[in-house]
Amino acid sequence: MLQELWFNVQYGINHVLDINAYDHVLFLIVLTVPYMFKDWKRVFLLVTLFTIGHTLSLVLATYGAVKISANIIEFLIPVTILIVALFNVFTSGKGAQKEKIGILFISTLFFGLVHGLGFAREFKLLVGSDDNKLITLLEFALGIEIAQVIIVFLVLFLGYLFQTVFRFSKRDWIMVVSAIVVGLVIPMLLNSPLF
Repeated sequence: MLQELWFNVQYGINHVLDINAYDHVLFLIVLTVPYMFKDWKRVFLLVTLFTIGHTLSLVLATYGAVKISANIIEFLIPVTILIVALFNVFTSGKGAQKEKIGILFISTLFFGLVHGLGFAREFKLLVGSDDNKLITLLEFALGIEIAQVIIVFLVLFLGYLFQTVFRFSKRDWIMVVSAIVVGLVIPMLLNSPLF
């Protein structure tokens, strides 16, 4: 039982940290880059909303309530990353990330739904005809959350390092990192099946 729990948690961690499927990491980078350690509660809330969306779409797909073409999802995933990266570029230094529950929270939940649908087929293969699909899903979600917290911590730490040691302005840090992500996402978009 404990071995199964650890397997599912580890599977969730590996899903996020998979070097061949770095879209999850890119999304977390652009979601986190505008913040500092003092904003950890807000960042944690955003990341948890993403996990909730991701898990919800896996539940819906696993139980057959939602079916969306894999080609559409493969196109939408880089679009979601691009939207957040461009949002950062156009709002860096303007405090848009400080707004109350607004577009960033709603879009993060929606993007979690999209990213979860991108993994639904593989997850269905993992659970197969298992009777405990929901338990497996929750254990997997825990793994995702752990991996996301690790990535978020690294982004916050690098942000602190670059802004204090290397004297980057906050605005420059957000612009540079978001621009790099835009550069990585455009080929993903162009290679998606819809293009």
